[in-house]
Amino acid sequence: MENALVVIDDTDTHRELLAEAGQLAHGSGAELTVLSWITPEQVKETADNLEVIEQVEGTSYSDPGSASTAKQFARQFAEDVFASVDDSIQFTAEGIVSTESDIADDIIATAERRNCDHVFIVGRRRSPTGKALFGDFAQRILLNFDGTVTLMMD
Repeated sequence: MENALVVIDDTDTHRELLAEAGQLAHGSGAELTVLSWITPEQVKETADNLEVIEQVEGTSYSDPGSASTAKQFARQFAEDVFASVDDSIQFTAEGIVSTESDIADDIIATAERRNCDHVFIVGRRRSPTGKALFGDFAQRILLNFDGTVTLMMD
């Protein structure tokens, strides 16, 4: 492993996955990228909420809810996790805006752009029917990423 990408969200399972991936990357001298993502709907909701706050408080916020929000979350989440595990773990934070139907492709594109050879993800337990009807982003990453994928089930 030379470059690893860890896809995170705000759950205990993602916290556990990030801690393990961070220790593996640190121990092997690999570059580590921590990726968080938000949907376009979340971007709009964040912008709308900030607009209300700006009107009430008379303040101004720049870049409300774009990929930088996801990047900031990734950075803070990773700092919190690594502070309790090993605060010498180095990482790069990334954030993207993606729809749920495109997230697998966007994760793979980010991994390829960062030259990652290993991707760490959390998957959900779904019935075979649920996978057939709605797709499964973890399955799409496993099948389409040209490298090693570590999957932790939620």
